[in-house]
Amino acid sequence: MTSLLTFLNKQSLDRRNLIKGAAALAATAATTTAASAATVAPFGQLGSPTQSTDPLPLGPLPGARYPDSHLESAHPKASFGPAGFPAFAGTMAVERVATGMRWAEGPVYFPAGRYVLFSDIPNNRIMRFSEDDGHLSVYRQPSMNSNGNTIDREGRLITCEHSGRRVTRTELDGSITIIADKFNGKKLNSPNDAVVASDGSIWFTDPVYGIGGYYEGVKAEPEQEKHNVYRVDPKSGDVRVVADDFVEPNGIAFSPDEKKLYVIDTGFTDGPDNPSHIRVFDVNVEAGKLGNNKVFADMPKPSITDGVRCDRDGNVWLSVGWGDPKEDGVRGYNSGGDLLGKIHIPETVANLCFGGQQRNRLYICGSSSLYAVYTSVQGALKP
Repeated sequence: MTSLLTFLNKQSLDRRNLIKGAAALAATAATTTAASAATVAPFGQLGSPTQSTDPLPLGPLPGARYPDSHLESAHPKASFGPAGFPAFAGTMAVERVATGMRWAEGPVYFPAGRYVLFSDIPNNRIMRFSEDDGHLSVYRQPSMNSNGNTIDREGRLITCEHSGRRVTRTELDGSITIIADKFNGKKLNSPNDAVVASDGSIWFTDPVYGIGGYYEGVKAEPEQEKHNVYRVDPKSGDVRVVADDFVEPNGIAFSPDEKKLYVIDTGFTDGPDNPSHIRVFDVNVEAGKLGNNKVFADMPKPSITDGVRCDRDGNVWLSVGWGDPKEDGVRGYNSGGDLLGKIHIPETVANLCFGGQQRNRLYICGSSSLYAVYTSVQGALKP
């Protein structure tokens, strides 16, 4: 009888312990779920492709003939093609090579694979255009609302992310390394564009566009008081401010000899008295210092320039959009700031890069589409 009572008491105690354990586990799970729901938000919305209209036609733009009227020299004269403008390469025309994006941005060319990667920011994806067969595909989704992309000297992708509020590097094995996401212990605003110097240092801009709403990022309050240009040291990884007097720093590029740094200010988007121009700095790459800056070129307001690239001859190529449709496209300047000519695109243009096996094909991100045109110069960006 005693053994039976002992057994029953033990069973009752085990049941009570089991119930207590289950209750504690449930409470822990509920707490974990609540904490997770309270602290984790989606990293930007995923794509919602537009299917209500037919995609734009690919190929040479309507009305194209040789020489293409979409190329306009700033100093026309009676000769073959738009004289004095290195966008002219002879028997060629501006082509639409891909379409179907909501807002195309940040193109970069990978010579080893002969493809262009570029961001479709609202659709939260990086797209890949294969130059050899014209195939368009999704490279990465979600992309943390990626914006500007570039390539380092080892052939790795460097990406500025709006919703991630960071600059990342995609390693050769596909893993992702965070290059910069904070400064002075506070989150970056929304890194926009980047360039890599020959010493491996990464220079990037940090306006607030990506945290202004939920369309191209995740709405948040800025933690950085100023909208800075930063440099990431190639050895220590330290992040340092190199310029802090921009309203909205945007596109960024080095001259071919890395003695000049070009940085766009699109502050006009924040107010009519703010700048819509590109500035040029003297730069000491190894020391990470800028000096002697001046306005390189003004844009015709309300248009703004967003992206910038240089060719090997030192010419500066700028995107143009958001204003007079007749100004939509690309502007080319010589190193002294003189306008050489324009490439007219039927959409607002956000950014551009040189590609092709000879680095003589200019790829242009124009709103919903990717455009391309052969030029008589070669892009300066390496590799």
